[in-house]
Amino acid sequence: MEWSPQGGADLLPVDRDLFRALLRRQAATVTVVTTVAPDAAAPARPDGSGELVRAGFTATSFTSVSLDPPLVSFCLGTASSSWPVFARAEHVAVHLLGAHQREAARVFATGGIDRFAAYPHWTPGPFDVPLLTGALARLLCRVAHRVPVGDHTLFVAEPLALGGGEDGDPLVHHRGGYTTTGTPARP
Repeated sequence: MEWSPQGGADLLPVDRDLFRALLRRQAATVTVVTTVAPDAAAPARPDGSGELVRAGFTATSFTSVSLDPPLVSFCLGTASSSWPVFARAEHVAVHLLGAHQREAARVFATGGIDRFAAYPHWTPGPFDVPLLTGALARLLCRVAHRVPVGDHTLFVAEPLALGGGEDGDPLVHHRGGYTTTGTPARP
């Protein structure tokens, strides 16, 4: 059966701009996902190791998938500058940002820069995965599945370790900007 506007007079056929405008109405938790992987452009060393390259991006697509076994997911556009590193990564860290971390969200959403130089509040963690400081919570995960979905890849990841950071209000993305569920985030 084909869609018809009968009985849904306010419904319009979906196009890219209308779809994007509608999604801006949904409030979403802001996370930064980080990883490290061997540099595909650098030659491997005799011991099989190679140069490592870091990547990270701001995501609003993070969600829990399963409690048994514990699984989470996030999406990354295949045109993203972070995609080549995440395509090879075995481990990732998901950081649930607090209202005070608007700068982290902005930096990791900016293309064409060294995000880790622009945001120095991180340390290398297990598996050399970058861990941001000051997050409300962190999950160190093993990538379990990569599922191509349209112009994105859905990553399903298994949490290996959790870190409850600072308590506070979450950073939320809504209507193209950052806000919070508590006291409004400062510009």
